[in-house]
Amino acid sequence: MLDGLRQFIADIVSPGAEADMSFDDTGYLLAATALLVHVVSLDGEPSAIEKRKLHSLIESRFKLDPGKADNLIAQATRAEGDAVDLYHFTSVIMRSVNEEGRLRIIEMMWELVYADGELSEFEDNVLWRAADLLGISSRDRIDLKRKVAEQRGSSAGVSDTADAAT
Repeated sequence: MLDGLRQFIADIVSPGAEADMSFDDTGYLLAATALLVHVVSLDGEPSAIEKRKLHSLIESRFKLDPGKADNLIAQATRAEGDAVDLYHFTSVIMRSVNEEGRLRIIEMMWELVYADGELSEFEDNVLWRAADLLGISSRDRIDLKRKVAEQRGSSAGVSDTADAAT
């Protein structure tokens, strides 16, 4: 199973990927979408609101039409279902995307977490781990969390003690 995932990712990532590749690299898109699918699935079956938000983010941020977004989400859902941890996706992103792009991924993840208006400890922990694997500082992760929470009109979990300690 793990070998299949490695081969799948190797097939989609171009062999000459550079560290400062543009935001729309195909391998990066699949890896980033798989992270987003993981986040939206953390608290069980995604709600209709979460599914709409996922599609909206994929279409607008990756500049895809609805059909291509559906296809990417379907591929990412399969890849995420086969993955054993976040590293498989974050490692592809780290090789392919600059810091600005990685910050945008974390922001998108926060947008999905807050789509249902609630933040669980588990969701907060997964975002912390993903940000860490993507080389995003605790300060930037927390700033993005606050920004998204404020935009959503929610302050749930924004000033929790776990963030203050990191």
